[in-house]
Amino acid sequence: QGQLVESGGGLVQAGGSLRLSCAASERTFSTRTKTWFRQAPGKEREFVAALNWNGGSTDYADSVKGRFTISRDNAKNTVYLLMNSLKREGTAVYYCAVRLGTGVGVRDRNEYNYWGQGTQGSVSS
Repeated sequence: QGQLVESGGGLVQAGGSLRLSCAASERTFSTRTKTWFRQAPGKEREFVAALNWNGGSTDYADSVKGRFTISRDNAKNTVYLLMNSLKREGTAVYYCAVRLGTGVGVRDRNEYNYWGQGTQGSVSS
């Protein structure tokens, strides 16, 4: 059973940056699309960004486009999320996820098979 482990969360002021990492234990995940979701207090888990296996295709939620960047290092089997110009509404638990399919464009969390435990990102005013 593959595992995903997120890290890099923390507390920053509005306008600041955080870089999240998600390391995968399963080698086959290196050929799968990696995706980030987030869940704010009292809200449903929502799609943030996705990157296909070779980094050639990306998908971003409109709310983060231009501020967040998703990238990956397949040699390390790790995906990153660089979050710049953070806003208070960015406070959430951030999760990485993998599904058995490939490609980007799938934003429904129910389509994802593997999830990490999440890392908390908090943005203060």
